[in-house]
Amino acid sequence: MSRRGNCYDNAVAESFFHLLKTERIRRKTYKTRKNARQDVFDYIELFYNPTRRHANNGMLSPVDFETTTK
Repeated sequence: MSRRGNCYDNAVAESFFHLLKTERIRRKTYKTRKNARQDVFDYIELFYNPTRRHANNGMLSPVDFETTTK
């Protein structure tokens, strides 16, 4: 990690949590904590990781990026 106060230390995590909140959490009301956890898990494993396009991959999804680089 870099020195204290460096604005780029948490940029990746802050970007992810901002997207999680705007794309998924703020649109729903959960009845139980278990439902919320399952929905966040589904977002991360089923949408965010395999299909969402990322700017640092040349606007390819991670799955597409992996298949084109091999």
